[in-house]
Parts: sequence; structure tokens; C-alpha cells
Amino acid sequence: MKNTFAAISTGLTNSGISIVRMCGRDSVNIIDKVFKSKNGKKIEGQKSHTIHYGFIYDNDKVLDEVLVMYMKGPNSYTGEDTIEVNCHGGVLVTRKILEVLIKSGARAAEPGEFTKTAFLNGKIDLSRAEAVMDVINAKNDFALSASVKQLNGKVSEIIKKLREKIIYEIAYIESALDDPEHYNIDGYSEKLRTIIEEQIIIINDLLKTFDSGKILKEGINTVILGKPNAGKSSLLNLLIGEERAIVTDIEGTTRDILEESIIVNGIQLNIIDTAGIRDTVEAVEKIGVERAVKYAKKADLILYVVDSSRNLDESDERIIELLREKQVIILLNKTDLNIVTDENVMRDRLDKKIISISAKQNIGIDDLENEIRDMFFEGKIEFNDEVYITNSRHISELQSAKDSLVMVLNSIDNSMPEDFYSIDMMSVYEHLGKIIGEAVEEDLVNEIFEKFCMGK
Repeated sequence: MKNTFAAISTGLTNSGISIVRMCGRDSVNIIDKVFKSKNGKKIEGQKSHTIHYGFIYDNDKVLDEVLVMYMKGPNSYTGEDTIEVNCHGGVLVTRKILEVLIKSGARAAEPGEFTKTAFLNGKIDLSRAEAVMDVINAKNDFALSASVKQLNGKVSEIIKKLREKIIYEIAYIESALDDPEHYNIDGYSEKLRTIIEEQIIIINDLLKTFDSGKILKEGINTVILGKPNAGKSSLLNLLIGEERAIVTDIEGTTRDILEESIIVNGIQLNIIDTAGIRDTVEAVEKIGVERAVKYAKKADLILYVVDSSRNLDESDERIIELLREKQVIILLNKTDLNIVTDENVMRDRLDKKIISISAKQNIGIDDLENEIRDMFFEGKIEFNDEVYITNSRHISELQSAKDSLVMVLNSIDNSMPEDFYSIDMMSVYEHLGKIIGEAVEEDLVNEIFEKFCMGK
């Protein structure tokens, strides 16, 4: 395939400007075929990291007035010659500029090929490459902060330090086995035990960040549950700040699942409003109830909305049985009316956090937000220097590395020969290396970059 590729790097929508990016050793030659600068100079021979004003042509036809940025490899994002055409932001003109570059010798880029090229050329490691897409996809402040730290190499730095210590000890063991006269390994096992235990502590600290990091990155999957007319849809509308769900006095108004994502004090809630749970023979409503139960079983958090102006009934009892092993906040709604079911009544049936609210009067919502923060993040979320692991692939490799470290400790406890240590330590080294892209399989690299957006 042609080794020079091009893609549109900005969104395909009408805007102020668009950028068409091209990378590869023929980039300069191709752009000089279609670009005429105002001063008549070609890009060939120009200094790196310069911008040139002129026009893009398709044969003799002017396509657009543009600015062309030239970045000469290896001092570019990809490590290779890179051209960026900054044109007017119309969808049609942007596509035509890409088409003329392809017609002149480039090929259409694959998803993530610019970043993949940067990785293959050693400009960034694999964990930093993955962080590029995380930055693009970040939906809240924490996700952005965690992704930027990874992009800046915070995760890579920790992994590289762990690997340096491991490979040093492997080399020491191999040297001692090959040249016992010059390398003394008397008492070495206990020294190695201390090193391995320190490594396990560091990896455990990283592993512990995953659950909260994943929730903060992807959001808390939150299901609103309750019997018909408890005020679930009113609560959803209040939380998202608009009339998203239909609210009536007729029971069973909500038949299907409604999904919304909101940010509450820096916490992303992926909210699902469900059909009211009750026994029903109506076919559509019955499907809605079944879906409500299914989503409740998978939820990170359930907001159980109770109509405090009515007594608990069979529908409430059915819901209560679903919630005993779940993270639940009970919301005693309609406290602006005459209260029949109070906190004492509710606590006798289900021992969970209870908050009195009125979705209609906007009462108690601040208490709900604070309780979510307390429940998941011990009352605070700080965007400090702590590194959070938010990537499932990374957590898998860290766990495998830890398992191999434990095997080294077992070998020490069982007084096994030193060469047994190095076998498991090399496994640690390789698992950690897969996080940053050392000795990683080509299929995995391709799979990772296939998830990237085009032009990045």
C-alpha cells in the first residue's frame, strides 16, 4: 500500500475551519502538486513547522483558499513528514481537498493511523496512545484529568520504574548463575523478598484505583426504581433540568426505558428511568416492568422512589426484595403532602440510606447529591496527582504481573533454586511491558487503533 495517507481530522460538519491531515514520505511531493502559495514557493525546501498561505487546486480549478502547515519528520506527532491543510469549514470543500490529495498519490488513512504511526515510530508508548482517544471521549472533568495524566506519561513512568527494578534483579540472578565467583547470592533471597513485596504494594495501589477510576470515567449507572406514580419521572426531569419524561397522574405512563447522562458536582450519572413495578396483565407495560428488573440487577446505584403519601404495598415489597444486596438510596418522595410512610416505617423494611425529598418542590436534591458523593467517593473527589487506572486492559496486565510476583514469593518460601525466580520475574516484566507496548502482539495493536476516530 502507499505509505502516505490522508484524512479529515476535524468533525464533518459546517464550521469555521477544517483540517485535512497527510502523513508520509511523499507528503511534500503530493502537496506541491495541488498547492500554490501566494509567493510562488513550493513546500519542498521550506523550514519545518512553518505555515504557508495559498490555494488548493484540482487541475486548473481553485478549490479553496488555505493555510498549509509543514512539519518535517522526525520532529512531528507521527515522526514522519506531516502536512496539515487548514481550509474553510464546509463539508463539501473539505471532502474535495481530501479527494484531490488521494488522487495525487495519498491513500485514505485507517482509523487511528496517525497515532499508530507515532507509536510504531517510538514517539509515544501504547498507554499514552490509548490516552489520546480517552481525552477525545472524556465526558466529565475527572475523565479528562485522568486521561491527560496518562497522556503525559504518568502511568508509563510508574510502569517503567517497576520494569527497571525487575530487569535489574533478573540480570543479577543470571550473572550470579553464570559467574558465581564474582557474584555472591548468599542471603539474596531475603533481599529479593523485600523488593518483590514493595512491587506488590505499588501494583496493589494501582489496582485499587480501578473501581473508582472506572466509575468516575464512565459514570455511575443509576436506575430509578419504584411503583407507578411514585414520582420517578418527576425526579428524572428535575435531575436533568428539562421535561424529558412524560408526567401524569395516570399509573403506568412510563412504559419503556428512558436514559440520560448528567454531571452532578463533577460526578457523571448515567440515569435510567424505568416503568413502575407492579403486577400487570397489559402486554407492553409488562415488558417495561421486566426491563426495569433487568436494569436494576446490573446497576451501580438504585434510587428507590417511595410515595410517602401512600402505604407500602405488594409492589413495594417486590422492589424491596430486589434491593437487599444493592447500593441503594431510598427517596421518600412527596413529602409536601400528608406523610403516611415515614423513615421509621421504611427502615423497618429495608436498611438503606433514606432521604426525604419532594421532586415537585425541588426539596432534598442537594442531600441526594451529597449522599452519592459519600457513598462512592468517601465524601470527596479530588483531581490531585494520584494516578487512576481506568483501562481494563491495563488492569488485566497488572493483575497478571502481581500473580507472577506472588509466585516468586512462593518460590522463596519453598527455598527453590534462584533460576525459578527469574522465570516468574520475566513474566512480570513482560506483562508490565504490554501496558506500554513493549513485546505486544500485532493483533492487539491493530485492535486498539481500530477503535480510534478517523484522522487521529
